[in-house]
Parts: sequence; structure tokens; C-alpha cells
Amino acid sequence: MSADVELATVVREEWGRLTSLLLARFRRLDLVEDALADAVEAAARRWPTDGVPDNPAAWLHTAARRRVLDQLRAEAMAQRKAPLLLVEHDRTDTPVRADPGGLVEDDLLRLVLMCTHPALDPAAASALTLRLVLGVSTADIARLFLVPEPTMAARLTRAKKKIVAAGIPFAVPSADALPERLDVVAQTAYLAFTAGYAPGSGPDVVRVGLAGEAVRLVRVVLAARPGEPVLTALLALLLLQHSRRDARVDADRAIVLLPQQDRSLWHRDEIDEAVRLLASPALSGPITVQTASYALQARIAAVHATARSAEDTRWDEIVRHYDDLVELTPTPSARLARAVALAEAAGPATGLRALDGLDEELPRSHRLPAVRAELLTRAGENEKACAAYALAIERCENDAERAWLIRQHATVDDQRDAR
Repeated sequence: MSADVELATVVREEWGRLTSLLLARFRRLDLVEDALADAVEAAARRWPTDGVPDNPAAWLHTAARRRVLDQLRAEAMAQRKAPLLLVEHDRTDTPVRADPGGLVEDDLLRLVLMCTHPALDPAAASALTLRLVLGVSTADIARLFLVPEPTMAARLTRAKKKIVAAGIPFAVPSADALPERLDVVAQTAYLAFTAGYAPGSGPDVVRVGLAGEAVRLVRVVLAARPGEPVLTALLALLLLQHSRRDARVDADRAIVLLPQQDRSLWHRDEIDEAVRLLASPALSGPITVQTASYALQARIAAVHATARSAEDTRWDEIVRHYDDLVELTPTPSARLARAVALAEAAGPATGLRALDGLDEELPRSHRLPAVRAELLTRAGENEKACAAYALAIERCENDAERAWLIRQHATVDDQRDAR
């Protein structure tokens, strides 16, 4: 593995733990993230020539810690306050803690709850949690929120400044204060899972570690609030999607679509747990729109997960769930997924009609033209399908998805030329 790939991997997998470790110690969000960014920049320069260290996460932690201390010294000197005390603090420093133990688990939860403080706008809170806790890039967060990257960068900057200015604590709130943050925590976990399940950029078909971290986050908070409906529904949804992780890529790390997946590779224990969660009393009474949305998505995933084969899938049942979902939350993503289900249930022409009106709402999405291309191919309109695939390829920034789109485009192009 090259130094660049190694660095990208450790940043992706360890960013939240490193942030929480440093924040637990220094309590200065403004310094911690800048120091980590400097450490990553230094690693990008040095690792290709010096070699990747034995413990990359510990290397980044040490480099970032030294930068925070340097900054604190500079501030102390500027204020002429106790510079010797900081030197002594550095001298008696404890060894680097790169091993994720129980303390780190607690610190991660504190970091999540700090980011989801009610003083922050919920959308900004979710975005900030994705960035600080899970290390999702600003570009990928922008895609998840369907906004331009500069807009998201400005939103993140404002949120961080607000945390610092308001003195929002790095701490777990009281049991009484926890419920008001659950919806934002759930939304954040949902977005984090999406970033892992369908990465918007990079080489991976799926980022199993990130998706698994989102599942773990929900489990941790649900343990603190057993039976909470929004977390119950969300955990069911995430487990059903995550259960297919080993079947979504082949030996060459290429995409394997749902109909072609080896269902024996699906994690049946997770599917069984999710189905039990969907039947729990927590979801039988009045529930919020957010909870109902997760529950409906989970029921759609459950139809797929419990079908014995792709041919046995009950598409009529899936369409009914999507109808309810779109009526409940008519998001562009839900409407796009409903169009796919309609095409399976009633044919490609019906699916294509269901795409009408989505272009303005998803102007940067590669999935909309990719779906349109697939349905046009099934409808025998190869000329239009080629154009749609070309647009999807142009917009796609995920290497694995782009490779799949290029293959599909070539196949349809060959069929068109053969006529």
C-alpha cells in the first residue's frame, strides 16, 4: 500500500478518535482540528520519503499534540503567562494513546454530543459531526446535503466558531438533556452511514469501517436510551443495509449490484436482529416523521433482505412503501429510488416517467442520469442511454462507480453500433 493510500486510510478511519483524544486533553476545538490538519499535511510530505511509520495513527497524534502545545506556548508567551508550566507539561507527558479503549469510546460519544448541542442548527450539527467525529471530507458532506462545497465549508466554519464562542462543553449531558439531541444524533448517524455505504468520492465501493462506525454510534446511544423509537428504527435500517457489505464487491473490488449478489454472504444475524427491531413495541405507537421515515426505509430493505432470490422480490410491496415514504418526506433521493422500484414493478417506461422533474432538484447527481441510462437501455433507446451514461460518468467522482458506468456505456455503445 502506498504512503498516500495509507495516509488516506488512517485519516478516514482514525480522524474521530484522534480528534476526541486531543479534545479530551486540550479542550480547544479551534486548535485541535487545525493541528490535526497540519499533522496530515506533514505526513503527506514525509511518509513518501521516510516511509510509513509502524503506527500511523500514533504518529499523527504525536504530531498534532506537538502543534497544539506549540500554539499554547505561543499564546502563553504572547500573554506572558506561565510559559514554563507548559514546558513542564510537555516534559511529563504520558505516552501516546493510539489504542482505542474504553476511554476513547466515551470521548467519541462526548464529541458527538458536543457537536449536536441544541445551540447549533441541526443541519450544521450533523455536518460538523460528520467532519469532526468521522473524518468525512467537506466535499462528501456537501454531496450528502446537496449543496456546493464552498457553502458547506462556510457552514462548518460557522459551526466551529459558534462552539468556541459559546463555550459548548466537551461532555455528556444529563439524562434529562439527552432526548432533545437524539434526533440530530440519529440524522448524523444516518448521514455517516450513507457516506460509508455509498461514498461520493474515492476508490471504494463501500467504506465498511465508516458504515460500521455509524452502526456502533447508534448502538451506543440506544444503550443509553433503550427503546427510543428513532434509534430503534434507524438501527434496523442500518443493520439491513450493512448486512450486505461482503456481497457488494467482487474479488477485484468491483461493484456487484443487488440482483447479482451472492446472498449466502449476507449477514443473517444482522437481518434477523433488524426484523425483530421492526416488530418491537417502540414502533407500534405514535412516532415522529423522522422515525417513520427510517422505519419505512427499513421495511423496504427488509423486503430485499428476506427474499430468497432477486426474482422473488416483492416489488409491488416495495413500491407501496416508497409511495408512503414519498408522501411522508418527498425528497429527491426518495423519489429517485421510487422510480427504480416502479420500473421493476411496471416496466422501464413507468420508471422513466417517474424521473420527470428531478433534474432541477439533483443538478449534480450522477445517480439520476445513471438510473435514466439503465431504464433507457431496457426500453431499447440506446442512443439516449449513451448520452445519459456519458453525463453520469462526467459527474461521478467515485472510482468504482465510474468504472462500472464506463463499462455499461461501452456495452450500450456496442449494441447501438451493431444495429
